[in-house]
Amino acid sequence: MPRPTVAQLSYGSATVICSTLAMLLLSQATSPPGIAVIALAALGLGLLVALTVPLPKPARDKATAVTPAPAEHQVPAQRTVIAPVPTRDRAPVREPAGP
Repeated sequence: MPRPTVAQLSYGSATVICSTLAMLLLSQATSPPGIAVIALAALGLGLLVALTVPLPKPARDKATAVTPAPAEHQVPAQRTVIAPVPTRDRAPVREPAGP
């Protein structure tokens, strides 16, 4: 499951807070079951808003847009392997002796 974006989190949280305050003030609910129903309704509304926030589309430059070739026309990528040079053909390097 993908992580929510900053926009989804902020819009959803703002919706929950504002709708809870508005419904509590308009209904003047004082009983715990009434407050619980309003809180659950606000959470549902916040979730709905967070899920319907449009996601940003990745920016594409039309000048550099490249359409991929069909699978039958693609050439497999070639890799260059650099092998170590064998050392037995070279003379060994001798370090000078200590003082």
